[in-house]
Amino acid sequence: MRSMPVMVVALFAIVVAVRPAAAGPALLFDASDGKVLYAEEMDDQWHPASLTKIMTAYMAFKAIKAGKLHLDDKVICSDLANKQPPSKIGLPVGGEMTVELALQALIIKSANDVAVMLAEKISGNEPQFVADMNATARDLGMTRTTFANPNGLPAFNQVTTARDLAKLARAVSAEFPQYAPYWAMTQMRIGKIRLASHNGLLKTFEGADGLKTGFICDSGFNVVASATRDGRRLMAVVLGEPSGGDRNIRAASLLEHGFQQLGWKQLFNMTTIDNQPIAPDARGPISVRSTIQSWDCGNGRRNPAVEARRERIKAAKAKREKAKQAAVNQKAETGTGEKPPATGTPAKKKPSAAGTPEASVSTKPPSAPPATAPAVQN
Repeated sequence: MRSMPVMVVALFAIVVAVRPAAAGPALLFDASDGKVLYAEEMDDQWHPASLTKIMTAYMAFKAIKAGKLHLDDKVICSDLANKQPPSKIGLPVGGEMTVELALQALIIKSANDVAVMLAEKISGNEPQFVADMNATARDLGMTRTTFANPNGLPAFNQVTTARDLAKLARAVSAEFPQYAPYWAMTQMRIGKIRLASHNGLLKTFEGADGLKTGFICDSGFNVVASATRDGRRLMAVVLGEPSGGDRNIRAASLLEHGFQQLGWKQLFNMTTIDNQPIAPDARGPISVRSTIQSWDCGNGRRNPAVEARRERIKAAKAKREKAKQAAVNQKAETGTGEKPPATGTPAKKKPSAAGTPEASVSTKPPSAPPATAPAVQN
């Protein structure tokens, strides 16, 4: 979908101007040289959520390059992997898949169980893999990052920064360009099941080609987004947005702003993600749970259509249960479940206007009918 540059640049100005004080970090940079085009609190520590999986994928790519792992190798679902909460593939203990399919599930589906499966395959166990992740982070210059697990599930000491994520994103893209299609895929299939990417920009932003989204309540909605136009690739790191839609808007506005600022406007800009000093007032991690628009975090928004459907289902279920109970009661009263025959002298049938006899009416007052379910809207 082609963007409208003037409108998006204006939107960028509005978004920056009205950012609340609790807004998360943001960083826009050129992927080729690391030049910083826009930065906002890029050294504040933040919980990465599933952006952690960028490092897990990077570790897998390095293992493949070293010959320790192959795309057609199998990874097996352990008990630990099986116990990971969603998002997940949900293999049973002992289930297996190829490394190639596992990498796609890791990146596209953001599967927490698959992250553990890859970790155990590469390093033997999860604790050793986490130690290897942290050693690799140090090698990449990610000085304010600490990993505690391979999938980004909530852990107080699992933290990173926008700058450190930028270093990781540059490394995985520059060192392993052959896997670029994985980051740009909008969906994948496992058997007959189709799994879609959480990265909405891949379908809505011109030139979008990666990389990864992430979300937990304490971090908010995060993304490392990339796009390429006219041979130039830009990347944006956005952390702590209150909803997936806000995340997409902020990332798109940053990227569009960057494409409009390339060329002579950046000729004398020498600031990069490597040479910019760390801000002396950089903060430690905070939780933004109270600002997140999600029922999982206790602060969601009701969708009227969804709520109406739930009420219809609930009412229909109540009606069925009421009817079922009425049938049981009637059977108990008659002993056979059949309608008892009318007693007394039947009234004479008289022809109806159409010439057909009307139903006979008993002279004995009928017993009270069983209660019926209340009217419901279906």
